[in-house]
Amino acid sequence: MMKFAGFFRNVNLGQPKSPTRSQLESAYLQAGAGMAASVMSNGTLVFSAPDKPGALRVADRACETLRQVCGLREPVFVRNLGYLAALAGEDPFADFGAPAITERCISFFDIDAATHVELPLESKRKDCLVFRLGDGVALSITREINGKAGYPTPLLEKTLNVPVTTRGWATLLRVLDKHWQEP
Repeated sequence: MMKFAGFFRNVNLGQPKSPTRSQLESAYLQAGAGMAASVMSNGTLVFSAPDKPGALRVADRACETLRQVCGLREPVFVRNLGYLAALAGEDPFADFGAPAITERCISFFDIDAATHVELPLESKRKDCLVFRLGDGVALSITREINGKAGYPTPLLEKTLNVPVTTRGWATLLRVLDKHWQEP
């Protein structure tokens, strides 16, 4: 079995139209996942499946269950943990000095979304800079401008015209630290 991560959009476990932790994990197990572990309350989940097509089928079935159980209609973006570990191993934020940024972010969207976007992509306020985009993943940094930090999701959704969800890079590293082991 391979490990995958599912990143739900607009989920806060236990809130209206969002599952509880047990509902989320149970939906994935009932859908055929070998294991399922919710990592944070923001709808980040690690689960196992035999391969990528199997993982997508599990996620689709789990989403249908969650629609029935709690009314969740938000998309989930599934990525192989090995792919995410390789991405983290590249240290993609190494060129950005800590004092210049507020947060390092990774965003997920439909892999088939058109990504003919000229990079770097920067918000009008200059508080968000997307520097890498492809394979349904965007990497960005945010800055605080006049006391308000930028956020990549609205910039990416407007540019790509598809739903997007974002996590802090530290969240991804926490997922990998807890659930990834080299095969």
